[in-house]
Amino acid sequence: MKAAKVTNPATLESLKIVDLDDPGAPAAGEIRVRLHASSLNFHDYSVVSGRLPTADGRIPMADGAGVVEAVGAGVTEFSEGDRVVSTFFPTWLDGTPAISDFSTTPGDGIDGYAREWVVRPTSYFTHAPKGYSHAEAATLTTAALTAWRALVVNGGIKAGESVLVLGTGGVSIFALQLAKAMGATVIATSSSDEKLERVRALGADHTINYKTTPEWGDAVRDLTDGRGVDHVVEVGGPGTLPQSINAVTIGGHIALIGVLTGAGGEVPTALLMRGQARLQGLVVGNRRMQQDLVRALGATGIRPVIDRSFPLDQIANAFRHEESGQHFGKIVLEW
Repeated sequence: MKAAKVTNPATLESLKIVDLDDPGAPAAGEIRVRLHASSLNFHDYSVVSGRLPTADGRIPMADGAGVVEAVGAGVTEFSEGDRVVSTFFPTWLDGTPAISDFSTTPGDGIDGYAREWVVRPTSYFTHAPKGYSHAEAATLTTAALTAWRALVVNGGIKAGESVLVLGTGGVSIFALQLAKAMGATVIATSSSDEKLERVRALGADHTINYKTTPEWGDAVRDLTDGRGVDHVVEVGGPGTLPQSINAVTIGGHIALIGVLTGAGGEVPTALLMRGQARLQGLVVGNRRMQQDLVRALGATGIRPVIDRSFPLDQIANAFRHEESGQHFGKIVLEW
């Protein structure tokens, strides 16, 4: 079968397309999946570009979607022909966070889904939403589940509340769609007026160009009559967190889900304390959360926003497109 591999020292130029042996038939408790799509995330980019060290020869990509071709003995949850999507933490099935690293994450601690077939225990997958293409389903594992956990599981979002989303990447676009489906008011930021026009078309109530309005935390307060927003989906990290703290309402919720501007920096702790805001870090979510997300997507009719699709053998070019920052929503691989 065809697969992609990271070769150390990891760079986009050192990504290789290789031929591997067929994984064979599933054992008891396992399923064999014919994979058809994956989607790109910043975490995947960090692995293939060498920012996050991984084993030489690692098969990348945490997201994978396809069709069940065979089931092992004792498997009742899945049947041949079922459309499925992978889980980010295959051993974290339910409950409170059980892992604080990526040792079990496909494409990082273990081999991922940039390949044609895989045989794995059933916990590595959930059903995909009915009617979704493989490319659409592949966007759920990391980005959609992160947005769902940030707003619904941890945030407990309610109709009438307000949400600030930063940028127009996969998590932010899903957060916008979910927030609107929940009856919230959404403020979105971007450095591109063209992208801001697109988020308004998706339902954003207010938009801010953070390049022309660097003190966008104040702008958010102006848009909310000085109150601030109830929820911030914070993807930037240290470079944007001070503005997010300024933008959130007293006792509000900031979901820290990304570090696009770096892994460390100063935090205005006094402002955070005075505002009595809840700053909560999170990394994707568990299998039960993903199953709840899939049901919610079916009920709301939300469809992922896909920017561009690349074939598997163009995986390096797909990451170069992500690296450029020109994308809006998700970039996918299909094969």
